Amino acid sequence: MNISTLTGSARRRTAALATALLLSTGTTMLTTPTAVADGGTSSTLRMPITGIGIDSLNPFLSYFSGSLDVFAGIYPALNTIDANGTPKPYLADSWTTSADKLTWTFKIHQGLKWSDGKPLTAEDAAWTFNLIMTNPTAATANGSLVGNFAEVTAPDATTLVVKTKEPQANMLTVSIPVSGIPIVPKHIWQSHVKDLKDFKNDSYPIVGYGPWTLTSYKPEQYVKFDANKDFLLGAPEFDHMIQQAFKNTDAAVAALRSGQLDYVAGLNPTQYQALKGQTGVTAFQEVGDRWNGIEVNGGARTRSGKEIGTGHPALRDERVRTALALAIDKATIVKKVRNGLAEVADGYLPPSLPQYDWKPAASERLDYDVAKANTLLDQAGYSKRQDGVRVDPKSGRKLELRLGIHSDDDADTKVSTYLVGWFKEIGVKATIQSMSNSKLNADLAKGDWDILMDSWSTGPDPTYLLGIQTCSALPDDKGEGGSTDSFFCDPAYDELFKRQQSTFDEKERADVLGRMQRILYKANHNILIYNSTALGAYRSDKVSGLVWGSPNAQGAYAANYSFQTYLDAAPAKVSASSEGGSGTMIAAGAAAAVVLVAVGVVVARRRSSDERE
Repeated sequence: MNISTLTGSARRRTAALATALLLSTGTTMLTTPTAVADGGTSSTLRMPITGIGIDSLNPFLSYFSGSLDVFAGIYPALNTIDANGTPKPYLADSWTTSADKLTWTFKIHQGLKWSDGKPLTAEDAAWTFNLIMTNPTAATANGSLVGNFAEVTAPDATTLVVKTKEPQANMLTVSIPVSGIPIVPKHIWQSHVKDLKDFKNDSYPIVGYGPWTLTSYKPEQYVKFDANKDFLLGAPEFDHMIQQAFKNTDAAVAALRSGQLDYVAGLNPTQYQALKGQTGVTAFQEVGDRWNGIEVNGGARTRSGKEIGTGHPALRDERVRTALALAIDKATIVKKVRNGLAEVADGYLPPSLPQYDWKPAASERLDYDVAKANTLLDQAGYSKRQDGVRVDPKSGRKLELRLGIHSDDDADTKVSTYLVGWFKEIGVKATIQSMSNSKLNADLAKGDWDILMDSWSTGPDPTYLLGIQTCSALPDDKGEGGSTDSFFCDPAYDELFKRQQSTFDEKERADVLGRMQRILYKANHNILIYNSTALGAYRSDKVSGLVWGSPNAQGAYAANYSFQTYLDAAPAKVSASSEGGSGTMIAAGAAAAVVLVAVGVVVARRRSSDERE
């Protein structure tokens, strides 16, 4: 779900023609019945795997939007949210807080069972939270969300009590689908605490509770789910859901056109415009819930201060990072790369959170200004050589930087080409390094990079997204436990981060978040370029219920933060003759050309949550 976007995220499959699913690279074919609205056979909702794919099925470690999307479907949360981002009951039927706002009591729905028949109780939630609070490995993905927790207990099967160190305003979004903490079955996971770092959680069907049960997963091929017809919040309208992997969005769009998919998110503007006029297809926009830009390695280090990685030392100089920001013509990228379907980014928080909108003061704006960037570097002593490349006066190294991009992302390719030219104008030589997503993220964690193109999304509460910029997000000396994206660490920012968590007044919290965004803007460890509008399309002749509400004046629907899309989705009411027949098959050789790797749109590499996927 976009959910980046979704996203990734962040931010739903063939109901008609081909419904075969490739099981191997050989000749195996699997036929599944076509989705039929009027009964008589099972129905299947088909879509691409969300965002850049699935990094792990271990919810304590994983942060790719594809994984977050899976967890939202198969593991419960304390709360869910409605289309307006308002917390609603899920596992918790109700909740109360003490007068000092330090103790929260959740009443857990009685009589629920995990998919293996074992009781689902408040103890499962308490155990999940406590593991994240006490185990550095378990805290990898979601540690920042419980950093203010003092104690979590389950006095009985239907009561969960959370005590916090300071009042916590975002308590009701700490555990929500996609962007919050998924609750796992204690009786399954307690035996894997010692090997948590290596536990793959790949015994199918996976024991969980949610609208879906994960029954099969083939890495870089597909994920298959069966509907939970007894789901507390209402059973999915489809009997099955299959998320398939594609080499790129072009391949996914081709599958949507032919009827092999029901829904595709993460479209680029060209694809979106092309699909708008196709019969039987509805293309739509959602308000952007992510930023797109570059991360700058301003000094990779661990929490103890140990320097790591191979980042260019000149990037530790704030003046160099500022010059890079001044050299980027953001408006041109919005126009040329996004065809106007984006906004120039200033603040760290995206348009989907208008209550926290922040703009820099006129005197602090870093608008496109090559002359100003050159003057800044001249004054800082970064002189140019005959080849036009500047030299770091401290290290004696030329300002030659590695510019890492995702090899399967069309936007990365286009934007990086502009960046190389603009950086050259200020005496910085950037060399594009196109990498697979796994390679890029492996280098990031080790600090073996200079500049990386990236994208992050957020859920209805920005705490997680803000948390990846705290000092606690840095890795330990073993290189573990961190969720940082640029090794940023500022004690003043950390203090504000704690304060915003405890601020219940929206106006006051917006002020605190504005101060945090100002710190990030001036530091330029993350140089935000644009906030992209989320673009998607679905087969309106095959499925309904995939968008909520009404579009705004710009034609964009509200950002979708939850799994509600999959619950609302239903087979369209169409005649049998237009369905194309049941059980149509795709030859394995043809499918192999499509089912390769996850759709290459950067949807919240960590959260997004597309997607916080």
